[in-house]
Amino acid sequence: MWQAELRGSGGKLRPGATTMVAGSGGGGSVGIEAVERLYLGMDFGTSGARFALIDKQGAIQAEGKREYPLYMSNEHVDWVRSWKETLFSLLEDVPVHLRPLIGSISVDGTSATTMIVDSVTGEPLWRPLLYNEGCPDALPMVKSVAPPNHTVCSASSTLCKLVSWWNSDASNKSAAILLHQADWLLWLLHGKIGISDYNNALKVGYDPEIDSYPPWLLSQPYAQILPSVKAPGTPIDYLSEGIRTQYGFPQDCVVCTGTTDSIAAFLAARATKPGEAVTSLGSTLAIKLLSTIRVEDARFGVYSHRLDDKWLVGGASNTGGAVLRQIFTDKQLAELSEQINPAQPSPLDYYPLQSVGERFPVADPKMAPRLHPRPDDNVQYLHGILESIARIEAKAYNLLQELGSTPVQQVFTAGGGSKNETWIKIRERVLGLPVRRAAQTEACYGAALLALKGCSPDEI
Repeated sequence: MWQAELRGSGGKLRPGATTMVAGSGGGGSVGIEAVERLYLGMDFGTSGARFALIDKQGAIQAEGKREYPLYMSNEHVDWVRSWKETLFSLLEDVPVHLRPLIGSISVDGTSATTMIVDSVTGEPLWRPLLYNEGCPDALPMVKSVAPPNHTVCSASSTLCKLVSWWNSDASNKSAAILLHQADWLLWLLHGKIGISDYNNALKVGYDPEIDSYPPWLLSQPYAQILPSVKAPGTPIDYLSEGIRTQYGFPQDCVVCTGTTDSIAAFLAARATKPGEAVTSLGSTLAIKLLSTIRVEDARFGVYSHRLDDKWLVGGASNTGGAVLRQIFTDKQLAELSEQINPAQPSPLDYYPLQSVGERFPVADPKMAPRLHPRPDDNVQYLHGILESIARIEAKAYNLLQELGSTPVQQVFTAGGGSKNETWIKIRERVLGLPVRRAAQTEACYGAALLALKGCSPDEI
């Protein structure tokens, strides 16, 4: 049974909060007497954030979500303020009576969302550069020092963003440190600045195979502001005293290193065998394939993350659900999807993008969206868009195999797009593979699994 409203101490529903608490029977009461410890994971996506609270067996005890409050600053969204406010809103949304049971916390964030902050105060020295923002001005310099076709040889890589800042008229270089979105949010919780994980650090040039920054990167003048790197789910420190006191978390609650949002979604799906893959269909489309072979090729936006002794090969496309939301409401998507025959191929050929630029399976910052011609019938139009995104997904998996990865055998699907059964059937036909919705589809669940993995105060 799920209780779909979270109420504060005054009994009023807080605006913007959506929280569900696992109950027993119809009363909505939480059976915490059987729970020894709980583990909190938070996912910071492109448009909002979610939390999942799980027990040692992986059962969800509570979950909730928040949309980002969008504050403007100098014609840009003040993401720093939005993320920070959302982080503490989520902590407040965790049911009060469950907080004393939380043993550890982890956070995932969008890959290559980059922050340059003061190494003492943690205050941003530059506005955050988001996952899909490019710095083409820095690309020639990055290509001149990195190996050919390296992951960092993309305008949207973390390293290009770092180099662009370094080459600007930025002051206080000696007092700066680079953090990723998840790193900064975790710092707000534990207070030890300058720590990242090897999934987030991949696009700044960290080599997870040798578990260090490579010599070509360490020889650069900006290497001084690179963060230290640990494995995802590694205990960093206890939750800071001020936060523990304010929110009622236990004294031994540990904060662990995080990961990227797409890897957290992969972990949530529980894919464990080489050839199993996860397509995360949220605002964008992200693909991760479990492979015994590491594959990297920046020409196509392909890179490999380390997952214990295997590799997660894949990339992230700018196509996805955000394009659909520009055209249709959620209600329209549901109603129109029911009228589509998924067994019938669509003759329409689109490349759905929100704006100019694609990362994977084609790396082309100048690629323009293609959503025309638009038929008069909205059912046909939606069918064409859904099928075109499925073709991009198929092209991506074919590319990975061509580059040498373990061939894909089965696709688990996560994210908002996984709820559309018509789309799943279209994708099965286009991919020629079994596609099934993962038992757990939210990245916050994967972050909670990392918290569970890292709940060991003895390692601090």
